[in-house]
Amino acid sequence: MQKITPCLWFDTDGEDAAKHYTSIIPNSTITHVSRYGAAGPRPEGSVMTVEFELDGQRFVALNGGPDFTFSEAISFQINCDSQEEVDEYWSKLSEGGEEGPCGWLKDRFGLSWQIIPKRLPELLSDPDREKSQRVMAAMLEMRKIEIDGLERAAAAA
Repeated sequence: MQKITPCLWFDTDGEDAAKHYTSIIPNSTITHVSRYGAAGPRPEGSVMTVEFELDGQRFVALNGGPDFTFSEAISFQINCDSQEEVDEYWSKLSEGGEEGPCGWLKDRFGLSWQIIPKRLPELLSDPDREKSQRVMAAMLEMRKIEIDGLERAAAAA
């Protein structure tokens, strides 16, 4: 059993967000939905929490009201094997949201994601410091990370 489960605070969109995320990320499912009762504080029968898994990682979405919103201080990183995978996650998660720099985006619910090709940390940790710095400079100019652009920067002399 997973010891730590992230709880995501939404106003009223927890179930919609869980459905959205589980439709995008493979091996994902909604496992339980609980509803507010007569004691409130939200309307009786409205969704209180949604428990869901994203590729085996458990999460809870709480419809707790408008008091708190997401910030970039917390983000979820998706490590991708290929440019096609980067492109797919970027497209689906940024739809209705906001693209940011260096592989960061906010989805339509305001949650921040980092869509990172596995090749990026490999290139950034290259023992050739000049090479890794060229890769860093290239990444800083990107919104969605482009593996070919990173490779061209690494190969430049």
